[in-house]
This record gives sequence, C-alpha cells and structure tokens, in this order.
Amino acid sequence: MPCVIVDCAIYRNGRRTDGPADFSDALDEARAVGDSFLWVGLHEPTEEEFDLITSEFTLHPLAVEDALKAHQRPKLELYNGSLFVVLKPVTYDDEADTVTTGELMLFVGDSFVVTVRHGEGSPLAQVRQRLELEPEVLRHGPASVLYAVCDAVVDQYTEVATELQLDLEELEAEVFAPMGGDNRTIASRIYSFKRQVLEFRRASAPLAEPMSRLAGVGVPFVPERSQPFFRDVGDHLMRANESVEGLDRLLSDILSAHLAQMGVQQNDDMRKISAWAAMAAVPTMIAGIYGMNFTHMWELRQPWGYPAAVLVMAGLVFWLHRLFKRRGWL
Repeated sequence: MPCVIVDCAIYRNGRRTDGPADFSDALDEARAVGDSFLWVGLHEPTEEEFDLITSEFTLHPLAVEDALKAHQRPKLELYNGSLFVVLKPVTYDDEADTVTTGELMLFVGDSFVVTVRHGEGSPLAQVRQRLELEPEVLRHGPASVLYAVCDAVVDQYTEVATELQLDLEELEAEVFAPMGGDNRTIASRIYSFKRQVLEFRRASAPLAEPMSRLAGVGVPFVPERSQPFFRDVGDHLMRANESVEGLDRLLSDILSAHLAQMGVQQNDDMRKISAWAAMAAVPTMIAGIYGMNFTHMWELRQPWGYPAAVLVMAGLVFWLHRLFKRRGWL
C-alpha cells in the first residue's frame, strides 16, 4: 500500500499535523477534534491496494470502480456519505505539438478527501504545497481542497489554450504566406492540430455541468460560503471553453482556405500547362503538314520554303506567348 500513497496528512484548523498511521484512527481523530480533515493522495492504485481505502472511508463501489478503471468523462456524482468528482488535467508539449490528458478523481466526505491520480500532468503536488501555505483557506475543510484542485485544473486549461492559440497563429501565417510551406504536409498538420484541440475539448467541455452544480445549492459537503469560489472557477472554465471552440472554428476555416488555395493553384498550373501545350501544338501542326511530302504541296520546292515555315512557326508561338502572358496564364 505505501507504494501508491503519495501523501497523507491531517489538517487541523488549516494547518498540517502529524496523525495516526492507520486510516481509520486518523479519520476518527479528525472527526473527533472538529475543524479537521484527513487528506489522502493516491497514484494509480490497484483494486487490492484500494480495498482498505474503500472499507475505511465507506466509499460507494460504483465510484470506486470508476476511480480504479479511469477513462472517465469529467463528472460529479453524489453517493451516500461522499461526493465523487472526476477531472481531466491537460498538458501541452509545444515541441511535439501534442495535448496529453490525465485523470484525477476526488472523494469528498465528512472530514476527509481522497484523491486518486492517473497519468501525468496532475497539479496535486503544487495544490497541496500552496494550500499548506494558506491555512486560512484550508480552514474551510474538504471543500477548500476540492475548490483548489478544480481551480488549478481550469488554470491549466487556460494556459494550454493560450499556447495552442500561439501555435495556431504560426500555422495560420504559414498557410497564408506568399511563399507558403510544403502543401503536402500543411493539410496533415492542420488535421493533427484539430485532433489535439478535440482532445482538449473532451477534457474541458464536460466539466461545465459539474462546476455549475458545485456553484449551486444542495450539494453535500460544499458549504454555501464556498459557492462563489466555484462560480469563479466556472467563469474561468467558460472562457477556456470559448477559446477552444474558437480554435476549432479557426482550424476548420484555415483548412477550408488551404484546400481552396490548392484548388486555385491547380487551376493556375493547368492554365500554364494548357498554354505551353497550345504553343507547342502550332509548330507541331505546321511541321506535320509539311512532313507529308506530297509532290504538289505549296512552296515545297521553293528555296525559301523552309525558312518561311520556321519563321511562321516562331511568329505564331511568340504571338501566343504574348497573348497568354496578357491574360495571366503564364
């Protein structure tokens, strides 16, 4: 069990204190003292490792199943004796242009918080360190941990959305540059970027409904004085979701514009090919006619026939070149 426990502590009156090593004794002590709660942090526990947590904190088996299997959408579930919240932290690798999501589950109950982390990119360590420096926040109990974690995850959304916006501006400038990049790779890059934005939306968009519920009334273990803080988180989440939706629309517009550019370029190339083919067809036709070598062909036996035919061919090609040039085909 110690291999999956990231941290475990009792917080009394907003300050960390040493407590019993046994979960049951620590929870009983936190409930007996008052103004105290137990915070247990776990990382990717197995079912056997989580059995003790389940029994000591009386967690609902459906919530436990979700916490162990992961791959859940952000959500808020109410069970007897606990509140179950699923969050999906997001990180962005600027060099690889990839969005990576993790999973973070919180069980909030009477004088306890249990956090279960899957994957990377979780802000839990920073949240705990920051809260321990702000005892006035921790005095509000388990709801303060839930708020701080939600706020940190949504702040990550805002940061990732900003980084995506900067990369999208670079991609947009490349697409619309006079001497654009390799057309064979731009479309695939736009599509890959769109996939990353979709991954981001899967993490952020479903969280709007849980944040709305936490900001409202009737949610156990979330006191009324905490509701304005969750409303603030909901406002930040709304702005992040609007940014992501704007990125998705811009990517669709950029992809459409790029495909239109390629169509125009192909038409331009076809005009050039047609123009050169027309200029090549004129001397080919004349040479083909005179190459038939009929006995009574006009000017066949004249000494100036050959140079005259060459001059006619050159004159017609020059005239066609000027004509296509004026019309923008060359």
